Amino acid sequence: MPVKCSHLILDACCVLNFSASGSFLPILKALSAQVVVTQVVRERELLSLRRLTDTNHDDKNMFEAAIAEGLLLVEDFANDREEETFVNYASELGDDGESATCAIAVHREWAIATDDRKAISFFQREAPHLQILSSLEIIKHWAEVSTVSSAELRSALSNIRTRGRYAPHRNHPLLSWWQDLIE
Repeated sequence: MPVKCSHLILDACCVLNFSASGSFLPILKALSAQVVVTQVVRERELLSLRRLTDTNHDDKNMFEAAIAEGLLLVEDFANDREEETFVNYASELGDDGESATCAIAVHREWAIATDDRKAISFFQREAPHLQILSSLEIIKHWAEVSTVSSAELRSALSNIRTRGRYAPHRNHPLLSWWQDLIE
């Protein structure tokens, strides 16, 4: 699963899943592209990290450490066109984080990572040329390139399921991979 662009922009759901896994920094380090979140995601959408942090984990600290180490960049709208696209997408998607992620990705031609099915459908319609990845594709890539043990991978996936409250939908291409490892 090579990222086909110089940058991969994460939606909040992916950030939350990677944080919940307990392996946030190693997952980011396994990616060949520069990983990015939008300022909108950082400010508005990642309040959910507080929920994870309240369970005595260092999720918010890992997020900030990723930024400090340059593993994760925070990007804002570069011009009026990106901001206008964001407003238009927000009216259709009803979610600021996904709308900002898509607006920036479309104008800069970056790959996108999201697990939201409505957003994926929208992105495929609006920018079919852009690569769209899921949390599970990225987690699987991390496990393969970093030679993660099956116990560590199982623990990360279990954490994503319980702490991140995520499970792949029944048509997800990696559902059987998830089920084989987690059960």
